[in-house]
Amino acid sequence: MKVLKIVLGLLNFSIFANHKIIMSSKVKIFAAYASKELALTIAEKFGQPLGDTSLVFFSDGEFEPSFDETVRGCHVFIVQSTPPPSDNLMELLLMIDAAKRASAYKITAVMPYFGYARQDKKGKPRVPIGAKLVSNLLTAAGVDRVITMDLHADQIQGFFEVPVDHLFASTLFVPHIKNLNLANLCIASPDMGGTKRANTYAKYLQTDVVVCYKHRDKANEISKMMLIGDVKGKDIVLVDDMVDTAGTLTKAADLMIENGARSVRACCTHGILSGSAYERINNSQLAELIVTDTLRKEHKSDKVKVIEVGNLFADTINRVFTKQSISSNFIS
Repeated sequence: MKVLKIVLGLLNFSIFANHKIIMSSKVKIFAAYASKELALTIAEKFGQPLGDTSLVFFSDGEFEPSFDETVRGCHVFIVQSTPPPSDNLMELLLMIDAAKRASAYKITAVMPYFGYARQDKKGKPRVPIGAKLVSNLLTAAGVDRVITMDLHADQIQGFFEVPVDHLFASTLFVPHIKNLNLANLCIASPDMGGTKRANTYAKYLQTDVVVCYKHRDKANEISKMMLIGDVKGKDIVLVDDMVDTAGTLTKAADLMIENGARSVRACCTHGILSGSAYERINNSQLAELIVTDTLRKEHKSDKVKVIEVGNLFADTINRVFTKQSISSNFIS
């Protein structure tokens, strides 16, 4: 009887072990074109190879992505940031549709940079709410969940009818800022919209906050800017969710130096850096610009430093799959 119990126990352990192996094989991570390098890092940190995909182009520019391995019954994670051109968004939608039609168990869109997030409301008559449209498209394609980082506006989470895990780069930036050991640290927001974000950083770093007030006559052009708060003798760290043309950021940095700041640097999650951004950064009073690798870029300035997000996304994917809380990944 005792021998029989031991045999049964070993058998149960074997079944459980095999069950664990089967379960662990259910996660598959794939990359779309715009985030191939980041997806490779995420898969490596997660502990498994990136899934095989291919992309076929037709003569007129139309393309067709495909999964080159089975995804039936798998929890599929598709990594793709969606900056312009819109082909990046379309490729993600097509891959979601392909996974759904291939009988994937669950489909999660991992969107480190969520394009069209600046269109989160109607700022004037007869304009679209692009962020809502994108959320509708993702849902219609068949996505079950979205993982993203530093949305331009928090309310975009409410545009979805599926769960959205909204990660914050502050989880990475706050330790980095602490390691700078700045003598008289002060956090700043380059505009009024970023005040909440700046307050969050200031709370964890126990510093003061200053804010820049700006007025635009049209997109990407600032007509005037003024400073709210005292920056004299302080080491300023500007924080923002993205930097595009760098007009606001560099103007804010120059204004702070003019008002007596000792140094100015910036932490911006998404380094879009279009147009004359690099020229502005190089000619500005910014000591350095720290961005993440949510967007694939070869930066054209020695002032630009990059912090990797692959480990954070890999950990979040693991927590989502194993049904663990991801709140420990938040400094928000």
